[in-house]
Amino acid sequence: MVAIDKPPGLLVHRTMLAKYETEFAMQMVRDQIGKHVYPVHRLDRPTSGILMFALSPEIATALTTQFANKQITKKYTAVLRGHVASRYSIDYGLTEILDKCADAKARKDKPPQEAQTELYCKQHYEIPLPAGRYQSARFSLVRLEPKTGRKHQLRRHMGHIRHPILGDTSHGDGKQNKFLRHHFNFASLALTCTSMVVKHPVLNAELKLMAPLHASFQRLLNDFQPFCVDGEENLNTHKVITS
Repeated sequence: MVAIDKPPGLLVHRTMLAKYETEFAMQMVRDQIGKHVYPVHRLDRPTSGILMFALSPEIATALTTQFANKQITKKYTAVLRGHVASRYSIDYGLTEILDKCADAKARKDKPPQEAQTELYCKQHYEIPLPAGRYQSARFSLVRLEPKTGRKHQLRRHMGHIRHPILGDTSHGDGKQNKFLRHHFNFASLALTCTSMVVKHPVLNAELKLMAPLHASFQRLLNDFQPFCVDGEENLNTHKVITS
C-alpha cells in the first residue's frame, strides 16, 4: 500500500470532465515510486488529506472490501457556516450522482442511497464583520466521520443541515465564500481527511494514518483564532437528522 497527503485541487485520476488537466494523483504516485498503483477510494478534487492506493490487484480488492463493509474509519476536519450544536447524527439518503460519460446508460430513477455522517463540534468563531444580511460572521470548526462513502457525501450533508462547508462552490454559500476570499484570502475548500484507520490486509494489524491540514486551511484557522467563542448555548445539544 501507499498513502499520500493529497493537496486540494488535484484530481485522483483522469476524467473526461477535466480533459485538459495534466496532473493526477494516481499518475504522480506511479511515477514517484516506479510502480503501478490501484485506487481503493476517492477524495473529491477540492478535498485534501489522506488518499490510499494499493500496489497490487489483490490488495486493492482487500482494501475495497473493507471500505464497502464500513470497516475503515475516516475522520475529516472542516469549517462550517454558522454555529452548530455539539453533535449531529445525520442519516439522510442521497441520490446517486452520475457521471455524464461513464454512467450514460445507468438508471436515472434509482432511489436515494443510505448515507450517515457523525458531526462533532470543536470550536465556534464569531467575526465582527458584516457577512450577507448579518452584522457578524459565525463559523464552526468540526470533526466529521462519514459512516458511508457516497459521492460528495460530507459536502451534501452539511448543505442539507444548512451549515455548508466553507469554500464549497457546489453545495455551499457564495456570499460566505466571497467573504472569506475578501477578508482572509481563502479560496480553497475547508475540508481535509486528517485520520484513517484500516486493517493491514497482510499483517492483520490496525494501521492508523494521520495527515495535517493543508497550508491555506491551517492559515485560516490561525486567522480565526482571535475570534473564538464558547458557544455553550449551542454546544450542549445532540441533533438527529433523518430527513
